[in-house]
Amino acid sequence: MNKYKDIINLPHHVSKNHPRMSLNNRSAQFAPFSALTGYSEKIKETARITDKKIELDEGLKTVINNRLQIIKENIKSMPQVTITYFIKDPRKSGGSYKTIITNIKKIDEINKTITLIEGPKINIDDIINISKM
Repeated sequence: MNKYKDIINLPHHVSKNHPRMSLNNRSAQFAPFSALTGYSEKIKETARITDKKIELDEGLKTVINNRLQIIKENIKSMPQVTITYFIKDPRKSGGSYKTIITNIKKIDEINKTITLIEGPKINIDDIINISKM
């Protein structure tokens, strides 16, 4: 007990050169070590749900092709349309569906794509619904 008698009542040292560390930063020094770095992100990615791509029957394909033909006949006016299409997920099988209202700039029947005024090119085979506004 008498071992620290000479220093026990001294005031706490405050450095003139280094600012005092915040409690948050100080406690971070003692946080547990994570040996499985990235594991929680992998679990979240695995749990993330994607949709399967809907395979259209011949009747719906005909309806979409007829609507595209009407839009193509009026392409000079860059018609505004509502399109619902499939977007393939870059990380896992499946993807998601997106509905947009946009103007069509070009329909390329050879490459089977639609070029929009703004946004991505859309593969015609990925469209499940299209309607002229």
